[in-house]
Amino acid sequence: MEIDFPKLLNDSLRIFFKDALRVTLTNPQQAAFFLRTLRWQQKAAGLRSDWAKRGVSVPPIMVYSITDRCNLHCKGCYNQALRQSPRPEMSTEKARSIFAEARELGISFVVLGGGEPLVRQEVIEITKDFRDIIFLVFTNGLMIDEKFIATLAKQKNLVPVISLEGYEKDTDDRRGKGVYERLQTVIERIKNKGVFWATSLTMTRSNFADVTDENFIKQLVNQGCKLIFLVEYNPIRKETESWIITEEQRASLMKIRNSLRSRFSAMFITLPGDEDEIGGCLSAGRGFIHISAEGNVEPCPFIPYSDSNLNELTLKEALQSDFLKKIRQNHSQLSESGGCALWEKREWLQSLLNDQ
Repeated sequence: MEIDFPKLLNDSLRIFFKDALRVTLTNPQQAAFFLRTLRWQQKAAGLRSDWAKRGVSVPPIMVYSITDRCNLHCKGCYNQALRQSPRPEMSTEKARSIFAEARELGISFVVLGGGEPLVRQEVIEITKDFRDIIFLVFTNGLMIDEKFIATLAKQKNLVPVISLEGYEKDTDDRRGKGVYERLQTVIERIKNKGVFWATSLTMTRSNFADVTDENFIKQLVNQGCKLIFLVEYNPIRKETESWIITEEQRASLMKIRNSLRSRFSAMFITLPGDEDEIGGCLSAGRGFIHISAEGNVEPCPFIPYSDSNLNELTLKEALQSDFLKKIRQNHSQLSESGGCALWEKREWLQSLLNDQ
């Protein structure tokens, strides 16, 4: 029997928001926000379904790297390795128009990344006008100050996702001396304001044991963390290929995730593991889309290939691009063997562009 993928994806999103409601019951204001958000999600799913009937495939998630600039130079950073465009960043007003169109299309989540997204505070500022969209801000955390924490306390749809590599040794080794200690101060201030915050833990061969250890997770949960992303490191440069987690580590990951879910009042998402459970790679508009700082609409943050730019097209028009459509139609090519399936097939993706 053929799988109804849109229904499967929408069901997964409903479970996510119900879990968010569950883990925030001790914070009535945050719980009330997620209860309201559940209603918007039903409307958003209906909008996406209506557009699908008109031939427009709208994903529930839009990843928008609002800048390539960053205040750190982390080892193994994919953005530094891939993003060298001389074109300027899209303007704040253009970002506003994209968010408005995303809402009209039924996009539920906007992931704001970079570079370091907090470099562009003016873009973060306009998210307050789109309170029915969840904005996940993937940040190194060092630019989170008292003013921004006050904003987070008032604006429940804005969720900071702070990147960590584990304990102090691994975090400082990759991100710079003193980063871990500074982040502990930031996290304490966020906790004291009762802010819903998340963390992104990049798993490598060397830090896997630490970032999946229950004592480390317990520390994060005690610090108020409610959402934890466990992300497999994807090597862009050959010299970091030894960072990839081992097959044994990957085989144990879902069991570890399930154990953590049962033991802690927090949500756990593994990438790409959770994608596998709902039919594999979600890129190219199947589940998410990526927009680069200069406006290119791309299948994934790891794949800087595009045939559409939002300075020239609307978001709705870009989602109908031939390149994205070809990837979705050939989804069977993207078998998950760990890491980014698209990155493994980058030569094939380049050939799709060349054939247009």
